[in-house]
Amino acid sequence: MIWNCFAFIFGAAVGSFLNVCIFRMPAKTSIVKPPSQCPHCHHPVRFYDNIPLISYILLRGKCRDCSGKISWRYPLVELITAVLSLLLFLKYGLSLTFLIFFIFTAVLIIITFIDLDHQIIPDILTLPGIPIFFLLAVFFLNVPWHEALIGFLIGGGVLFAIAFGYELLTKREGMGGGDIKLLGMIGAFLGWKSLIFVLLFSSFAGAIVGIAAMIIQKQDMKYAIPFGPFLSAAAVAYMFWGDTFMRFLVLGY
Repeated sequence: MIWNCFAFIFGAAVGSFLNVCIFRMPAKTSIVKPPSQCPHCHHPVRFYDNIPLISYILLRGKCRDCSGKISWRYPLVELITAVLSLLLFLKYGLSLTFLIFFIFTAVLIIITFIDLDHQIIPDILTLPGIPIFFLLAVFFLNVPWHEALIGFLIGGGVLFAIAFGYELLTKREGMGGGDIKLLGMIGAFLGWKSLIFVLLFSSFAGAIVGIAAMIIQKQDMKYAIPFGPFLSAAAVAYMFWGDTFMRFLVLGY
């Protein structure tokens, strides 16, 4: 029980750092300095006002100095990271496998919220991520190297083909290069078999959300939603339910 609490607290603390990455990476500023500060008055955040989850509640979502509103997204990212850290810990225990999957999950969280805010997926995350997660998968997670390599080639190739075909038919871009690199990274880490689940899950969820968003926003079919969050959510889902899905796909139960 104590270790479970530690895993949750660890995830929340990392989530606080992920918030910094989400805010600063699109602006291409340092994620190390200056220290955290209020986005309104730019006053440095005191250490006791920077406690994940708790400080937001105690401050009632406002800056102590200027009373400027603190976005609910900050505690949300901390909570999501904390919950996923706990779930991964329950699955893998205190191990190197837990740490590797947690790092991969943290990268996906950053990608998700940056894509939601700016409709971009930073190359600084995916381009180094492809070889790094490929090597981690092969040498530490026992993913066969050829499955990881095929996963990268198919992952990037499938979305590239879809994007190329869509642009050829409609004369407008329908999917960014960031999505292609992201799926390549996912395939390189989880192997080519994961792509069946990831593409089905993300496409289905994206279609539902996209249709709902068009209805609510009263937009036409040209209304664009970022696809990175759906790919990321599908990759995380595969970590927990991938084995069950593949067993059902192969054996029918």
